[in-house]
Amino acid sequence: MDRKAMLGHKVRRLRQENNLTQIEMAETLEISPSYLNLIEHNQRPLTVPLLFRLGQAFEIDLKDFAEDEDARLAASLREVFSDPLFESHSLREAEIRELAAVSPNAAEAVLQMYDAYRVQREDLQAMAQRLADPDTAQSLDFQTDPVEEVRGLYQQHNNHFPELELVAQQLWEDANLKANDLYRGLTSYLKEVRGIDTRIMPVDVMQDTLRRYDHHRRRVLLSETMPMSGWNFQIAAQIALLGHRELIKRTIAKAQLSSPEAERLATIGLAGYFAGAVQMPYERFLESAKEFRYDIELLQARFRVSFEQVCHRLTTMQQPGARGIPFFFIRVDHAGNVSKRLSGAGFNFARFGGTCPRWIVHDTFRAPGRIYTQVTAMADGMTFLNIAKTVDPASIGYGAQAPQMAIAVGCEAKHARQLVYADGLDVDDESKATPIGVSCRVCERMDCNQRAHPPLNQRLRLDENIRRVAPFSVSGGA
Repeated sequence: MDRKAMLGHKVRRLRQENNLTQIEMAETLEISPSYLNLIEHNQRPLTVPLLFRLGQAFEIDLKDFAEDEDARLAASLREVFSDPLFESHSLREAEIRELAAVSPNAAEAVLQMYDAYRVQREDLQAMAQRLADPDTAQSLDFQTDPVEEVRGLYQQHNNHFPELELVAQQLWEDANLKANDLYRGLTSYLKEVRGIDTRIMPVDVMQDTLRRYDHHRRRVLLSETMPMSGWNFQIAAQIALLGHRELIKRTIAKAQLSSPEAERLATIGLAGYFAGAVQMPYERFLESAKEFRYDIELLQARFRVSFEQVCHRLTTMQQPGARGIPFFFIRVDHAGNVSKRLSGAGFNFARFGGTCPRWIVHDTFRAPGRIYTQVTAMADGMTFLNIAKTVDPASIGYGAQAPQMAIAVGCEAKHARQLVYADGLDVDDESKATPIGVSCRVCERMDCNQRAHPPLNQRLRLDENIRRVAPFSVSGGA
């Protein structure tokens, strides 16, 4: 039976949120209370007709309701509980899944608590190292990681913010924007409505700054090092900060972020979301994506944006009634450090640490500019189509060390035939998929010869007289 049809915990939460008894909800759904009880305890699946009745009775988004968010929570909990801190508590897989399914708020609280613990532990280690040298000893602030908090905000909204989509669409009408001359329309709107000039400034003035808003002189300064798509993005982001700050504040307030740093990061991120929505209007972008079978380079050309901007926009196509394929997004440097990630498509990222070395995103640095494709299989059996490519950073001239970055987007293999990148790939044969893991610390694949770390929840098995291909042997492993 499809595990995604077993949604009893969600039905129970929906009933409790509406202050209904089982008898009352059963009457609404036209089923018996005993049958509803079986559904709530996952002894019967939630059938499609019942799902539609739920949608009609309670005005829920059926796709969101049917999605298995518990898998994401369970994967994150599994990573947390693999820490040696919990070594004396042998949690079974069934217990972890039950916590995610029955008490999602408690599960999220566990993740936040562990995140705070991890940050403090790392700060204490850094402090100990600094105190060892009295000349460099200094105090450290203890705080929740603002980057992780903001990523959580995006995750809660499935990286889709309908109110920002609406005001972005409204800007097209208010500013009479034209797709073939977006820059002129945006700068004219700033001048005529806001009384703000836009100036392209030489690199020796801007140096490593891409955009600066000069409040006193009422002007937006843009670096000449950016392409036109960069200018359009930065102008639109500034329009969001000038005209829609209250909307952004309301969105952030609901997340109850714990620090001013997290709130500022979220403000910058949501202004960028608005900018992407302006450059690639939702309806036209989704129609074009389907027309081009999600060919990223053709979408680049049509909307005159960068490869990364298209990939980021693909993750936001989650409007009820007009959804695109669910994509995930990640950006890494050549050392494997993750600078941006957007979960989606059921793909679980590591909350802590790096990514799997078998993942194609790391191979892109061998041939910058080339698009790589890969079909991958996770340990839980889910398979994905991945598209990866290096991206060109903004340059400030010869001799400046620009960061090397690569991005990857992907979707579940069941959607792959809708993408041009699946042509020529055997996406239906799981045996040909590259086996990868979330990260080395929590990966269940004991036969991997590319491990950077042994798994946290396994004891090392060491014998100086035996050397295997795999760098680590563990109790119960290969």
